[in-house]
Amino acid sequence: MTDRIYSVITGTGSYIPKRKIPNSDFLKNTFLDIKGAGFDKKNEEIIEKFSEITGIRERRYATDDLMASDMGALAGEQALKASGIDPETLDYIIIAHNFGDVRPDNIRVDMLPSLASRVKQKLGIKNPSCIAYDLPFGCPGWLQGVIQSDYFLRSGDAKSALIIGTETLSRVCDPHDRDSMIYADGAGATLLEARHSTSPTGILSHAARTDTETQAFYLTMNRSYNANCDDTLYLKMEGRKLYQYALSHVPELVKTSLDKAGLDLDDIHKVLIHQANEKMDEAILARLFKLYGKNAPPEGIMPMTISTLGNTSVATVPTMLDLILRGKMNGHRISPGDTVVFASVGAGMNINSVVYRMHD
Repeated sequence: MTDRIYSVITGTGSYIPKRKIPNSDFLKNTFLDIKGAGFDKKNEEIIEKFSEITGIRERRYATDDLMASDMGALAGEQALKASGIDPETLDYIIIAHNFGDVRPDNIRVDMLPSLASRVKQKLGIKNPSCIAYDLPFGCPGWLQGVIQSDYFLRSGDAKSALIIGTETLSRVCDPHDRDSMIYADGAGATLLEARHSTSPTGILSHAARTDTETQAFYLTMNRSYNANCDDTLYLKMEGRKLYQYALSHVPELVKTSLDKAGLDLDDIHKVLIHQANEKMDEAILARLFKLYGKNAPPEGIMPMTISTLGNTSVATVPTMLDLILRGKMNGHRISPGDTVVFASVGAGMNINSVVYRMHD
């Protein structure tokens, strides 16, 4: 077979904040609807229904001394150490995020300098040929950074790239919005390196799409549902429309990526999908299997972290991968030769999917 360049994962890392926030912490909140009116139901009932739909029991928030770039650097440091690469030889550092460094006492977006420049500085990398840049792409940002890196590495112009997803969503959510219970903080990192191989390994294929005609504003920044609050902008979501969009398009895009790799669904050992809503992810997986004429997904093919970590946006998938590879997710493992699908959907609206085969 022909020798060619493949992009392989040689190191992973993650940072999971220490602050545990159980659902019971939201009992004190005053939840309002989009018109600013209260609900007939008590908070206990609202929270119970929320947990039933999303699967979330608790989430993690960053401590006040940490920002997104700090967590990103900690995750990146782990990935570099795991890979054994000399950080000064890195060609790229790509930081996926959506809100920059948000301070606990001032939630205005801070992206100057870029988070990638901040992370590079925190990692102590001096090499000016290590290019650092940010990638805001909604929740699929980390995976889009992986896709971009694959192009860089396969071109032969680069040999390594560190892709980090990091976010402090807890600092941009409206405490009067029930959706605020979804969001969490964290960081995940992956080190990709170019490897010559005569058999397919590493990234086998990828696919992506952006829909904006009617879908662009399913996630936006807007004022609090509490009319007495100031003009601060918070993260807002049209949950039902987003759910329908994801269910309609994510399975198709995953199939497109599998078709490009020349693989069938039976060839896949794990599906690591962005964790925003447990029922939504289960519905996406079921519809994917229906596309292949299958009634039900096999037990354990889709690991879930949402119950304890919540929705950490760009950090979700790389954190989950790191936990599995480090043996920290009971009942889940990924072995050399296994083929995995990474998929994500989020603001934009954007979707992407990568088919990856673990190298030896």
